[in-house]
Amino acid sequence: MKVLAPQTLSELQEQVRQLHAEATPWLPAGLGSRLDWGPPVCAGSVVLSGRALGGVRSHTPDDFTVTVAAGTPLAELQQVLAAQRQWLSVDRPWGRPDTSIGGLIARGLSGGYRQRYMGLRDQLLGIQLLRSDGVLARAGGRVVKNVAGYDLMRLLSGSWGALALITEVTLRTQPIPPLRRCLVVQAELSTLQELSRWLLKASLSPERIDLWSGSLAAAAGRANQPLLLLSLASIDAATLDEQITCIAERAPDLEVLDDAVAAHLLDCELGSSQAAAGAPRGDWLLRLAVPPAQACTLLAADVLQGVPLYLAAGSGIGDGWASGTTLARHRVEALRRHCQALGGYLSVLRQPSPAPGSAPVAAWLDAPARPLIEAVKRQFDPKQQLARGRLPGVAQPGG
Repeated sequence: MKVLAPQTLSELQEQVRQLHAEATPWLPAGLGSRLDWGPPVCAGSVVLSGRALGGVRSHTPDDFTVTVAAGTPLAELQQVLAAQRQWLSVDRPWGRPDTSIGGLIARGLSGGYRQRYMGLRDQLLGIQLLRSDGVLARAGGRVVKNVAGYDLMRLLSGSWGALALITEVTLRTQPIPPLRRCLVVQAELSTLQELSRWLLKASLSPERIDLWSGSLAAAAGRANQPLLLLSLASIDAATLDEQITCIAERAPDLEVLDDAVAAHLLDCELGSSQAAAGAPRGDWLLRLAVPPAQACTLLAADVLQGVPLYLAAGSGIGDGWASGTTLARHRVEALRRHCQALGGYLSVLRQPSPAPGSAPVAAWLDAPARPLIEAVKRQFDPKQQLARGRLPGVAQPGG
């Protein structure tokens, strides 16, 4: 696909106006590191990148807010915030570490830290967007008490670029915890299920509670057995030790990890190619979601045999991946049906090329709210130009 990368906001507006006048389909993009995720867009689409629109516009440490251009890499923003002992409480997405803030929001990604800090959509205070006709619009504000207007922040979160191009956002930041401990328990799924249920009801407030399949644990260099990964944070060492002691009373096999081992495990969970054990970067990348009470039931499914997978215990959302030779297409369809039977869903973020004469697996299925989703799409994008063929909740979008 042809890639256009305007250097200024005014150039970007002018380019969008021209594409609108020509009715040319185009795909909003940030760093362009994950354009192959999700269903393919229609042939002839132009990629319009906001890579050049980067940088922190303003940071108010006392208010714990930051305004940043959407093309800013997440790592760059975290570095700026760290100078003031603050951070944006999200994981980077699976795979390559490079990702833009706008890309994170457009795909509705947050990761395991949402257990304590909620999702990225809940940290949005204000947003600036560029409509399909080149008109700039704003919603929200720059401080918590001044958020007003239509809630476009949540509407655009997870829209996959199908409604508008995000150009700037204001986000709530968090203080960096002075002390952290990463803990691991490996046991039978029934034991981990009981422990995770207790943790979700306890007052300990872990940063993350992630359930791993045995295959992911094996890929990280541990025993091929289900695993529970915990992260605790506090400002007081004695309080942290008390929390660990409290958990150890219910999990005698609890292991407290040093920082290097903890970083390695988190790299494996996020599919980092630099992880020492080499969590596989396969052809399949699946986003799975089930009600939290069904997380361990999903992990026990035979159809998941040999598939590295993690699920956040509090949300029931996680990622699984495998090569095309390890995971056959019919198993992906069977896994989708299993997730649906448990009250959840499966989205295919990436997949191998189908055999000649066969169709790819649908990235996602029709949502019950498909008519409403399509109505919103028509209001934002009457000419159906943006990310044509890629509308979340619509398996086969019209037009």
